Amino acid sequence: MSLLVVGSVAFDSVKTPFGQVDEVLGGSATYFSTAASYFTDVSLVAVIGEDFPETHVEFLSSRGIDLEGLSRVPGRTFRWRGEYSYQLNEAKTLETQLNVFQEFSPTLPASYQDAEFVFLANIDPDLQRDVLSQVKSPKLVACDTMNFWIEGKRDALIETLKAVDILIINDGEARELAQEVNLVKVAKKIITLGPKTLVIKQGEYGALMFTQHSIFAAPAYPLEEVFDPTGAGDSFAGGFMGYLSKCGAVNDTNIRQAVIYGSTMASINVQAFSLDQMRNLTQKDIENRYQAFKALTFFDHY
Repeated sequence: MSLLVVGSVAFDSVKTPFGQVDEVLGGSATYFSTAASYFTDVSLVAVIGEDFPETHVEFLSSRGIDLEGLSRVPGRTFRWRGEYSYQLNEAKTLETQLNVFQEFSPTLPASYQDAEFVFLANIDPDLQRDVLSQVKSPKLVACDTMNFWIEGKRDALIETLKAVDILIINDGEARELAQEVNLVKVAKKIITLGPKTLVIKQGEYGALMFTQHSIFAAPAYPLEEVFDPTGAGDSFAGGFMGYLSKCGAVNDTNIRQAVIYGSTMASINVQAFSLDQMRNLTQKDIENRYQAFKALTFFDHY
């Protein structure tokens, strides 16, 4: 089934204890759509500047991503610079240049308006609602957000959540949104705001999925080397939504499997800078990592 994502396409400059890169391909919609493209057809809505290399466009196109919604406008592409310490769960933002992204206000191509699955990446909640209003009858809507919007546009974000089926955020953001510390209480409160399902990303500690009736915990895959956590959350969301779109049916079993596929794509992404580890994956690579996840928590019951 069709999967639509709206978010950022950007240049990232990243320093970790294991290396440094400057102005590499990044952005929430980029990571999401690349991960999701291994499962389903993806349509991308984002904006880039005149300085965006055609080679990056060709890469996204090579993944079968529909780029009719990728607008090139006069100006410079969105840029982000960040640094990670050995505590890799959180980046320190050193510089953000919104550039053309500051005026981003997309009109969806007609072919995108029938999308059945929609992911609203981390952008202004008013813009998230505006985009969603252009989709005729989505089967499933999921979104991401961040502390900046929780603190600065809380009322707008809560209005957006009324139209969202699944919210995917990290544990710090979830606690701030719910104004609670305990994650079980956090989930109960957030679910009253609209989302039927809450997925809480916990970095190296895995992910938790809450519905009104169940809780599911997924571990993080133990890796010997983690080079760059940038985009891990968006890669998780891409694998998660990509798998659900592939399944078509949205039920508890498929959502649990989607959490593992999301964790699979995130664990692959962090093994190299930018999207380098996800560029040339095979379905066998993905399935092997998925099976390794299953083996992590398997035990016999006597």
